[in-house]
Amino acid sequence: MNMELFAQDGQDIKIIEKLVTKVQDMLTPGEKIDYIAVQKKPAVTILPDSITISNKRIFMCEFTKLGLATDFEIFGWQDIKDIAFKEEIFGSKVTVIPFTGENLSIDYIPKVQARKLYQYIKAALENYKKTELAAEKEKIVIAPSNPREIVVEKPAAAPAITPPFPVVQPVASAPVTPPAAPAPIPVAPIVEEEDDEITLKLKKLKTLFDKQLITQDEYEQKKREVLSSL
Repeated sequence: MNMELFAQDGQDIKIIEKLVTKVQDMLTPGEKIDYIAVQKKPAVTILPDSITISNKRIFMCEFTKLGLATDFEIFGWQDIKDIAFKEEIFGSKVTVIPFTGENLSIDYIPKVQARKLYQYIKAALENYKKTELAAEKEKIVIAPSNPREIVVEKPAAAPAITPPFPVVQPVASAPVTPPAAPAPIPVAPIVEEEDDEITLKLKKLKTLFDKQLITQDEYEQKKREVLSSL
């Protein structure tokens, strides 16, 4: 991976290398790093805090014990209520607001990095809300409004029986009654089998992908997660 891609806004390349090495081990299939913001205090910052954004989560990192240990606070987009930042004299203070628990802040983030961080997180939250809303609508469309009907195949009409030769009746005798047609063979009703939960989930994922509400990577990842539950 080209580390310089994450150091275009003045980030310390050595810190970037350490962070990428640690975060890569925590990435899930289809997940990639989008942006890294690194703290920069007025004085020399040997072990700065940082915020890493992937296409699925946010990693808030703090180096501890002289860099021998690292504390991570990790949130999925479904766990984050909002993001805020405040520009100060020396950099900006970035605050992540989760739905539950305390707000988490990192100060002295360079202003350029804080603004981009804000844009990335806001866009990710909006995309997540749109995907979630589309999934809810999809559930409404897919859910049957009436109980599943049982389809019964009607038996075919029995063919008419033609006598092999004409019947000659005496004038004085009673009319001859033709033999009765054989009773139709009963046909067992055909009941449409309901899709199981795994099949329904796969159909929903395919519908979301066909409507371009999720990406190819997200579709493949979710499909693998559903199939892994078999």
